[in-house]
Amino acid sequence: MRCARVSSAWLPASSCWRGAPHRDGSRIPVKLRVLLRLIEIQRVLLRHGLDDYVRATHLYRPLRFVFFLSPGVWFERRRGVSRAARLRLALEELGPIFVKFGQAVSTRRDLLPADIADELAKLQDRVPPFPGAIARESLERAYARALSQVFDAFDETPLAAASIAQVHAARLPGGAEVVVKVLRPGMRAVIERDLEVLHALADLAHRYWAEGRRLRPRELVAEYHKTILDELDLMREAANASQLKRNFAASELLYVPEVHWDYCRTDVMVMERIHGVPISERSRLKAAGANIAQLAENGVRIFFTQVFRHNFFHADMHPGNIFVLVDDPQRPRYAAVDFGIVGTLDPADQLYLAENFLAVFDRDYRRVAQLHLQSGWVPPDTRVDEMESAVRTVCEPILDRPLKDISFGRILLRLFEISRRFNMQIQPQLMLLQKTLLNVEGLGRELYPELDIWSTASPILREWMRERTSVRALVRELRTRAPELVAAARGLPALLHDLAQRPRGGAPAPPPARELSELLDQLHAARRRDAITLGAAYLGGGLFWLAVAHGHEWPGWALLAAGVGIIACGLRR
Repeated sequence: MRCARVSSAWLPASSCWRGAPHRDGSRIPVKLRVLLRLIEIQRVLLRHGLDDYVRATHLYRPLRFVFFLSPGVWFERRRGVSRAARLRLALEELGPIFVKFGQAVSTRRDLLPADIADELAKLQDRVPPFPGAIARESLERAYARALSQVFDAFDETPLAAASIAQVHAARLPGGAEVVVKVLRPGMRAVIERDLEVLHALADLAHRYWAEGRRLRPRELVAEYHKTILDELDLMREAANASQLKRNFAASELLYVPEVHWDYCRTDVMVMERIHGVPISERSRLKAAGANIAQLAENGVRIFFTQVFRHNFFHADMHPGNIFVLVDDPQRPRYAAVDFGIVGTLDPADQLYLAENFLAVFDRDYRRVAQLHLQSGWVPPDTRVDEMESAVRTVCEPILDRPLKDISFGRILLRLFEISRRFNMQIQPQLMLLQKTLLNVEGLGRELYPELDIWSTASPILREWMRERTSVRALVRELRTRAPELVAAARGLPALLHDLAQRPRGGAPAPPPARELSELLDQLHAARRRDAITLGAAYLGGGLFWLAVAHGHEWPGWALLAAGVGIIACGLRR
């Protein structure tokens, strides 16, 4: 059903009259739902003394006047608390969706003042569990049969509860112990309502708040919208777990529980149950004789392996999601749970990150500044020397400390804070990675305060950079890209020729201009140069293969033949 847009002084133009189920099952128009929720938000903001936000966003001016006259608002106001703390308390009062939004926004150090980002990072997802009987009903609806026909045993007492879902222990008919993650009932309706509200608030902030354009509230809400909807799809989380398990199948560093696909649904996920020691219980790990130093270093190796080797990283590595298996105390293994949030990086972002880390620790601040400019995220008129000076000012106090006291995450954090000064737009996935890195470092140093993160991570980074720039990597890249490059080079002159011959306004096609003919000649010459370069690379790759191959020479001959063919095609007019 098409949604009619209604202009109103009371609501942003983006709101619309679309009905949706309310918490009690009734259907209330979206515009009215948004209005009622915004009234509640205004009351909470005023009660916490956040008048500036209400005034700045023009949040319902007539109602604001009424609330300012309300004695309850003034008598209950928070006093003697910092602005950042008041904002955190207000978000906690507004409920789990706003708490999760605050947690997500806390990573945007390129946009937020440091005090607010630090305070929002303290937000806790405090939600009581819902009754096990309701979980049973939800599962029976998902499976369309009695739960006794699905599981041999099901414990209605939850093992853990969060705002989106909670987890129960169960046993499969074959005897396997599993955990069952089930979405909180009615969560989708609540999230849809609060997402509408967040979009409305973002529109108001963008239109009326002086800081709105710099903070990009619409972008922040759009990022959060995608993240929270992804978390509602437990099949997606199961796929994330399966991918991570495959990535570490041959590794002794990380164990990922097995997914039982036959029992998974969009709102239900069933995984192998693990019995490990929570990473936060250091006394239990010591009592079990676990090699704490090895464990801390392995956490760093896992993170950098995920980011640079696999390009697929667990992005919610807080203590509640990490366990330790101590079957062999001298070789303890991490075990991860909760795969709702994962991250990947564009290859260019991977290279940007690795080169930044290496340049920072080599104290090559000019290179760091150049990398920021080359990323394309800063205005083109930014001066390299000014950014170099800013980077030096941030990094020198950190790098003068002993290596065991240096934090990768803090360096990234400070570099992102520099970006505010230079109007630099950082990619959301890099923010997610920085938050994850801070968690990993915090866990590692809590386990083993002497942890030297740079000495552990540096070999991984340098080896990755060597492999990326090796002849084998070049040959692999050229082999992958060759067909599209050759096809594009062949097709472009013909395309331009066709465009030149196309009649305009029904008139006969004019003859090609001398300039177009010269352009076509240049394109042919460029095609020949590209073909010779590409063919030479294939020839070099083939010779390299033949030099190192032992009994498997045919790929080398194939590369040589391909190189000759590409050069021959390029020399044809």
